[in-house]
Amino acid sequence: MTKALDTHHPAPKGSGTGLLAVFGSTLFQLSGVFMLSPLMLVMLKEREVSTTLAGLFAATTWLGIFIVTPFASAITQRWGRRRAMWFASGVPLGAAIGFMATDHLGLWFALELLAGIAGGMRWVLAEAFIAEFSPPERLGRTMGMYATMVGLTFVIGPTLLAWTGSSGHAALGLVIALLTIGLLWTALIPPIAPPAEPDTAHAGPRGLWLAVQQHPILMLAGFIGGFFELGLASILPLYGLTLGMGASAAALMISVSGAGSTLVAIPVGMVADRFANPVQGRRTLMVAVAAMALVCAAALLAVVRVPWIVWPVVFLLGAAGSALYTLCMTDIGAREKGNQLVNSTAVLVLNYTLGGLVASGISGALIERSATVTFPLVLMLVAALGLGTLLKEHRRQT
Repeated sequence: MTKALDTHHPAPKGSGTGLLAVFGSTLFQLSGVFMLSPLMLVMLKEREVSTTLAGLFAATTWLGIFIVTPFASAITQRWGRRRAMWFASGVPLGAAIGFMATDHLGLWFALELLAGIAGGMRWVLAEAFIAEFSPPERLGRTMGMYATMVGLTFVIGPTLLAWTGSSGHAALGLVIALLTIGLLWTALIPPIAPPAEPDTAHAGPRGLWLAVQQHPILMLAGFIGGFFELGLASILPLYGLTLGMGASAAALMISVSGAGSTLVAIPVGMVADRFANPVQGRRTLMVAVAAMALVCAAALLAVVRVPWIVWPVVFLLGAAGSALYTLCMTDIGAREKGNQLVNSTAVLVLNYTLGGLVASGISGALIERSATVTFPLVLMLVAALGLGTLLKEHRRQT
């Protein structure tokens, strides 16, 4: 297997230019993507496509992420990180142009799958770039700032769609413009000198398995983070409706959870940077966050008697998921370099996504069975599992 190397004036550790390029590229790319996703669902419904088929179209994005993530390190090793990032930025632009150029539903599914594959590559590569370019002493804060910015794109994209409207070609035109600007920002990412890889560094599924063996606690924390941030957010409207809320209030729960996810990332990252022993400090914060998630899940048992408690609990559960993911990514970025960094990031992304899918997959049935007892008890079980494992690891290291 050939290895594409990034040459010409490699960026030093702590590259401000590199950080600015990755932040700028991601801001425009994800704003375009999160504007495109709801737009495509609206366009499908306008074509009188069934809700089931529209749901499968939305799930195609996650399928693409699952397909590519195990091979992200192998692709990166072969192409080089900058070329792989150009691919990850260029494919969604091509998909958006394709959506405008054709009405063939089969081609739309194929384009969405390709966009999901590119999205999975961007997810892994962008966070690996952030870890490489960030000054070591400010890695937690930088990761928190990046997570906050990503959270804002969830708001920017749909807001722009509401502004343009979904009729005509104005919305797709703006999506294409945003993705084009993001691609141009990607070209500004400076080269990175390839680090000397140890003999244990591998690409592909074998490298991912080694990453799991090296960081099992981080992967569990990533799963729990995805469970409480990504997964719960997707079913909160259903939970709210089951509690007797109106449609608007139930939908608002997603925004409250998203606010918790967005607002906590920078403070948690900044605190993580201030410990004299960063590794133990990050583990201590993870234990505290898991304990907070357990207390919040238990508080949902009281929602029948104290209905207002659901709002701060939803905010804090979203914050807990985001904090765990930010701490995991900071820990990986501080420990790993080169291909091992890409491997570990890819496994974290897989576990985070798996946590989200498990939560969204089982929560509907749990809410239907008992939204006020069974659902909170299962959330408590997940949080307790994470807390117990993290406490055991923390005591072993101290």
